[in-house]
Amino acid sequence: MPALRVDVAGLQTLELDAIEKESPATLIARGAAYVREYVAIEDKPTILAMNIATVLLALRKKHGDWLGRSYEYRQDVNEVYRQANIPPDRLTRTQATVRYHVGNLLRRHLTPRELQKLELIDASPLERQQDRHSASRAIVRAVKATAEVTASTPAPKAKTAKGAKEETVPEQGGGVGTGVKATADHLRLAKVVGNVLEQLSPNVIKEHMTDGQRAKLDEELADLQKKITELRRLTKKPRSKG
Repeated sequence: MPALRVDVAGLQTLELDAIEKESPATLIARGAAYVREYVAIEDKPTILAMNIATVLLALRKKHGDWLGRSYEYRQDVNEVYRQANIPPDRLTRTQATVRYHVGNLLRRHLTPRELQKLELIDASPLERQQDRHSASRAIVRAVKATAEVTASTPAPKAKTAKGAKEETVPEQGGGVGTGVKATADHLRLAKVVGNVLEQLSPNVIKEHMTDGQRAKLDEELADLQKKITELRRLTKKPRSKG
């Protein structure tokens, strides 16, 4: 059977009762047509949004207004969207997407010194989004690793009077080899903690924190350093008594 074509101009959401009586061959051809059209257009919205952003950046450059705050620039942008004549709800989403791409393009075309002069941070919206995702993943891993350590850590042996037989408390989880798993979980948690600390941005600490916030962070880091020092004492090889 010949390939079906999708009329993109008049495309509407498909309802089940409109096609349920079609033959399997027709449904297969219809599905293939939608797949072809989807693949053909899936990258176009991003490309078009980036092109709109490039146009707006060119307007900013013409007005000598990289931040896009002048009355003249704003009038030009309003005219761009007015001539597009799209529904208000689509307009809001489009503008938000375009602003995202403008932020990325600005950091491609301006030098770090120019960005600093404009009081813009070096990281683009894309980079900040990636940083947020990276931080979120690190926190999720830390929570998971902490839960695994808590579950697998054996209970300490009960203390008994001198000379009495030592009583062993069953390990948490009750399984053989729990201590081995606890060891692996502890090593994994130490790695995860390091990954979380790597998410702290020197730029944010230096450029965006107040003196009070930096002092608070310093207290937290000092407390962490103290805990790490205590743990490292346990990892040192004990000196022989020879």
